[in-house]
Amino acid sequence: MTTTPELSTAVWRKASYSNGDGGECLEVADGLPGLVPVRDSKTPGGPVLAFTASGWTRFVDALGNGSLRGCGTA
Repeated sequence: MTTTPELSTAVWRKASYSNGDGGECLEVADGLPGLVPVRDSKTPGGPVLAFTASGWTRFVDALGNGSLRGCGTA
């Protein structure tokens, strides 16, 4: 069974690669063992993606090594 994590008290921080002019603003919440919640800072009440810690690591590694290049492009 999958449960929805309680995020109402989560403390969000903007990712270091988010730019300062309002675009590409990714926020991550810390302090949730084994879970990495991610959201768009421009819509804080919008959806949250919740990764397992190992899933987040694999995702970030794939971004860094170019494995995901071209995904989502028309």
